[in-house]
Amino acid sequence: MSFSNLGLSEKVLAAVAATGYTNPTPIQEQAIPHVLARKDVLGIAQTGTGKTAAFVLPMLTILEKGRARARMPRTLILEPTRELAAQVKENFDRYGAGQKLNVALLIGGVSFGDQDAKLTRGVDVLIATPGRLLDHTERGGLLLTGVELLVIDEADRMLDMGFIPDIERVCKLVPFTRQTLFFTATMPPEIRRITETFLHNPQKVEVSKPATTAVTVTQCQVPAGREAHEKRELLRRLLREAKDLQNAIIFCNRKREVAVVHKSLQKHGFSVGALHGDMDQSARTAALEQFRKGELPLLVASDVAARGLDIPEVSHVFNFDVPHHPDDYVHRVGRTGRAGRTGTAISLVTPLDQKSMVAIEKLIGQSIPRAEGDYEVPADSGERSDRPRESRGRDRERSRGGRGKPQRGRDRERSHEPREARHASEATPSSDARPAAEARTAREARPAREARPPREARPSSEPRRGSRPQADNSHVPSIGRPEPRRQRDADTEPGDHSHLPAFLLRPVRSPAGA
Repeated sequence: MSFSNLGLSEKVLAAVAATGYTNPTPIQEQAIPHVLARKDVLGIAQTGTGKTAAFVLPMLTILEKGRARARMPRTLILEPTRELAAQVKENFDRYGAGQKLNVALLIGGVSFGDQDAKLTRGVDVLIATPGRLLDHTERGGLLLTGVELLVIDEADRMLDMGFIPDIERVCKLVPFTRQTLFFTATMPPEIRRITETFLHNPQKVEVSKPATTAVTVTQCQVPAGREAHEKRELLRRLLREAKDLQNAIIFCNRKREVAVVHKSLQKHGFSVGALHGDMDQSARTAALEQFRKGELPLLVASDVAARGLDIPEVSHVFNFDVPHHPDDYVHRVGRTGRAGRTGTAISLVTPLDQKSMVAIEKLIGQSIPRAEGDYEVPADSGERSDRPRESRGRDRERSRGGRGKPQRGRDRERSHEPREARHASEATPSSDARPAAEARTAREARPAREARPPREARPSSEPRRGSRPQADNSHVPSIGRPEPRRQRDADTEPGDHSHLPAFLLRPVRSPAGA
């Protein structure tokens, strides 16, 4: 089937032919007729199957009739990340070149003034991330009461990023009679609940099993040590030995790890860029554009680049960190092998990642084989990961020469032995102690030095050599200096109260009338 059989307008068909596409993908073939019929659509398909064009092309046909009003967009498309929103805008610019449509992009990192100016002129298509969209609505500069078509793209990514409460707020701001298009690659229970709440009799379009990877992608796992420097060394080796590597995306779980891997690869002479959520929007856009143009063959990224980025000619994907959520693995692998091309996905698996790999294999319904080659894990990687932290600390202390807790434990055990047995064991030298005993005996056999004559006793009154002469304090009265108690008790006879102060010797007067 060709695009001409789907009911698209002549202008849209001309734009599609200009891009070189002749036949639609399965998701486009099934979804476009339902969208043109103004029905709600629930589209489930793996990444790289053309979901973006499945709603962009029919939207362009629908928007040929009508006119936009100020601050009231006609259609609204929600995307989880700025990169996805910018990519959808590029699709509208490409396929809507022959139409006079106003397309606005509301994302973070851009000033509110420029965005308000576009909204004031009237917008046919509004592409936004949920956070910035709600900021404009709360300021009163945007009304969603004129939205005729709502598109929620990459809904499972919205769930992972915590945007589901924002999606529910947006759905309550748009008209009830709207048309809703819902696209996702996986169907967690929370996503299923939202579809049942905000979609009305949707047409379900499922061209592949949820959470599956493309058959054109060759997947493998490589055992790696648990230490970070071992993983980075293994990554550099895999990059050098990879066959037919044109460009590659290297995924890390944390933004900090992205910066460390990026710096390490640069240090070893690789041409590489970085992409994560804490970067400025201009830096993110520049890095992504350089990677698309081939100026940077390698891109170290967080999961910001795992969803929906359309870079068709990515030959390799490396999972430097195995994702914690199995769904993220599906989206990462989906960055390669797009549009029928072949690709390779390699995961560096440490002993601590085995549970995550089992969950991934269970989700995608297939086992991921190990890579062929000499990739051996260091002997202590698996053992040290399974041992408790206390034993590792004792090992480190013992390696530094410290006594450690085990030695104290042996002393406690020996303390319960009979004293005679303990003395006997101490008196009997062990095999290790014999050389020391023999050396001690040899030292004792040597002729002893002549003993020094004892020093002459000095009178106690004679000061020591080098000491400071003491002052004669015999004339100073001993007021306030109490005598020692033993001496005082010895000098005092029974009944003698001369050592008591006078106020204690005064008679006690009894009160009157007592």
